[in-house]
Amino acid sequence: MQVRTRREILETLGFATGGAALCSIAAPWVAAQRQAGDSKIKFGVQLNAFPIDPNRFDTFMDGLSQVKGIGYQGFESGFANVMQQFAAPAEARKRIEQTGLTFFGIHIFLATPKYDPQTFIAPASLYEPVAQGGKSLGALHLILSGAPPANEKELQQKIDGLNAAGKFARSAGLTAAYHNEYESKNSQKELEALYTRTDPALVSFLLDAGHAYRSGVNLPDFIRVHSKRIIGFHLRDYKDDRLVSLGQGTFPLQSVADTLKEIGWSGWVENEEEREDHSHTGLKVIAPAYKAMKEAFAS
Repeated sequence: MQVRTRREILETLGFATGGAALCSIAAPWVAAQRQAGDSKIKFGVQLNAFPIDPNRFDTFMDGLSQVKGIGYQGFESGFANVMQQFAAPAEARKRIEQTGLTFFGIHIFLATPKYDPQTFIAPASLYEPVAQGGKSLGALHLILSGAPPANEKELQQKIDGLNAAGKFARSAGLTAAYHNEYESKNSQKELEALYTRTDPALVSFLLDAGHAYRSGVNLPDFIRVHSKRIIGFHLRDYKDDRLVSLGQGTFPLQSVADTLKEIGWSGWVENEEEREDHSHTGLKVIAPAYKAMKEAFAS
C-alpha cells in the first residue's frame, strides 16, 4: 500500500519545501484544517479519480490512504469498487474504519440503457443488495443516479421508483439520496419535480453542483430553496466546456461556499475529479481540489 508522508502531501499541494519556510507556510493550512474539523461542513472525495481495480481491494485502500493523507474527512465510492467485499464484509469494514474516514455513500451509476425502464433508476434487484452490502461496510447513504424520463407519466414513475428505493434503503439502515446529471440539460423542470414531489421522509439529494451549473442552474438560488433536501454536494469545474481541476475553471466555487455558510447548511461537500479521457490520476487532482475547497470555505 502506498503511504504519503505529511511532507509529500504539502509538496503536492504546492507549498514550498525546506526548513522554517515549510513550517511557516504550512501553519495556516494546518490551522484551517483544524478549524474545518469543527465546521458544519465536512470535506470528502468521490473516488472516481483513482485507478481502483475491483478485483484488488488493496487498490481501494491505497486510494483511501491518499484521501486521508491530504486531510479529507470522508469518501464516496461507486458500488463496483466494493461489491466483492459484500460476501464477507467484516475484515474490509475493519480496514476502512481504521483509516478514520467516513464512508459517506455507495453510488450506483449505470450506462443509461441499464437503468430500469420503468423507474429510470437502478433496478431493485441491484439497489437492494448494494444497499445491504454498503451498510455492512459502513456506508451511510445509498446514492442513486438515473436516466431522464421523456414525459410526465415517466417522470411520475421515476418519482415513485425513488420513493420505493428510499423506503428500502431506510429499512436497510441507510438514507437514499438522488444524484443529478441529465435532469437540467434542457429544462430545470425535472430537477424541480424530483425535489418537490418525492417523499422527503424517504428521499434526500446529493446535488451535483457542477452538472447543474453547466446546465444553467442558478446555484445560489437553487440551494436556498432546496437546502433542506440536500445532504451533500459534488463539486466539479469546467474551462472551455472541459473538465479541469476544481478552482481552475469557471465554476462559482466561492459563491456556492458563501451561500452554504450564509444559510448555515451542514453536510458533506465532495470533489468529483473526473476527466473526459477517463484518466485516473488520484493525488495529482484531489490535492489541489482540496486546497481550493478549503480556501473557498475559509474566506
